[in-house]
Amino acid sequence: MANIKSAKKRILVSRANAERNKAIKSGVKTSIKKVYAAIDANDKEAAKAALVEATATIDKATSKGVYHKNTSSRKVSRLAKSVNQMA
Repeated sequence: MANIKSAKKRILVSRANAERNKAIKSGVKTSIKKVYAAIDANDKEAAKAALVEATATIDKATSKGVYHKNTSSRKVSRLAKSVNQMA
């Protein structure tokens, strides 16, 4: 355990940030799962709507620094490709 006041504060701040990042990442994963669920159900309209929502969620996570911009671009690209390849 830290003895210095600033080190104690850093522990608290980093713990809070880690919880925040975990919540944001969980939301992104949930929105991605919704897109794939719509794809599996073969519902193109629902997949497109879920894709828009997932893209917004991923972009928000990127703007908050949870994801690197290349990571978010890759995720969005793969989702869009999956939706566009639906029969």
